Amino acid sequence: MIAEGMRDVFDIYTIIFLALAVFIFLRLRSVLGQRTGRERPPYDPYSAREPARPAPEKVIALPNRTPEATAKAPKPTEAPADPAERWKGIAEAGSPLAAGLEAIAATDNEFDAKHFLTGARAAYEMIVTAFAQGDRRTLKGLLSREVYDNFEAAIEQREKRGETVESKFVAIESSDITAAELRAKTAQVTVHFVSQLVSATRDKDGKVVEGNPEQVTDVTDVWTFARDVSSRDPNWKLVATEGGR
Repeated sequence: MIAEGMRDVFDIYTIIFLALAVFIFLRLRSVLGQRTGRERPPYDPYSAREPARPAPEKVIALPNRTPEATAKAPKPTEAPADPAERWKGIAEAGSPLAAGLEAIAATDNEFDAKHFLTGARAAYEMIVTAFAQGDRRTLKGLLSREVYDNFEAAIEQREKRGETVESKFVAIESSDITAAELRAKTAQVTVHFVSQLVSATRDKDGKVVEGNPEQVTDVTDVWTFARDVSSRDPNWKLVATEGGR
């Protein structure tokens, strides 16, 4: 009788535990829901992120196509401006330089030599600064492929030696167009720059190995810029450099 009574008690507790288990299961199901196969995967902090979009290249439109320049451009029905006046202060009338500028202007009537020089000066300072800082991104937008490869090789060699360059512009004393020509659809303009800057190269230990961080140096450069005048892109790129005299 005692054994039978214990069995009855055990059966009662078993039924209660089973009922509780079913109740808990149903509650969890209602709270957590069911998997449908469309759930988002769990957050993975180490998963690859979507790459950030690169910032737009820094590009200088040398002869900036401003509304003012467009307004001043001669219409097809208008007589061309007197070359002697058009290139006054830039090129002597009847000179090869004036002829070259005239050829470019005949193909691109928005070409303005003075606006070009303004942009060329800005590009000159930006390129020299970017080269000193090893800023390849800026250089890519302003240099032709060949010139960029030369600049990049020099930067790479400098980095391998552990050298750094300190460069600061003091002034651009002059910038004069010395040559201009139109080859097929490519306009080329050469500018003679005279500038003053402070420049010094330090080795990996911080010792100055070239230049002087406290001395202003006169620098002369002759740079040639080019642009496809048949292209809608108004930007010019540096295609050749040489030391001036």
